[in-house]
Amino acid sequence: MTKDDAPKLHIDSDWKAEAQAEKERLAAQEQSRDAEKTGGGAGRGLPAADFRSLVGVLASQALMGLGTIEDPQTKGVVVDLEGSRFAIDLLAVLEEKTKGNLTEEEAAELRQLVADLRARFVQLGQLVAQQAAAGGPGAAGGAGGPGGPDLVSGGPATPGIHTP
Repeated sequence: MTKDDAPKLHIDSDWKAEAQAEKERLAAQEQSRDAEKTGGGAGRGLPAADFRSLVGVLASQALMGLGTIEDPQTKGVVVDLEGSRFAIDLLAVLEEKTKGNLTEEEAAELRQLVADLRARFVQLGQLVAQQAAAGGPGAAGGAGGPGGPDLVSGGPATPGIHTP
């Protein structure tokens, strides 16, 4: 099969923009809260240890595993569906266990975040399944290897994209 005959995958990239916007919104909220508060971790350059910070850490882990955030250590994109599923599941447990103890705003944000992450997880999982069915690298247990398609564009592997 030639490169031109290879199936082309189209991924709606709106979710990437949404993920980036959510990340920026959370960062802006953290900065405004840090400016209002003194003490805690803010003096050391760390955000305050609060509910939104906890949710933000777990959401970042999920997004990183879904390949939407660059790994700061490797400077590459890592697709780790198992790690993403774990982080999303932790957020769902947090949502369930804190029911009735959150403000309406916090509960709504957490509910929307879990729903968005689950939708992205399903979308990426379907792409991996399609590639596996087509005999792509998903069938061999990996993706993004030399010469193989990557999970983002369906094109040749991009340097820096790795799967565990």
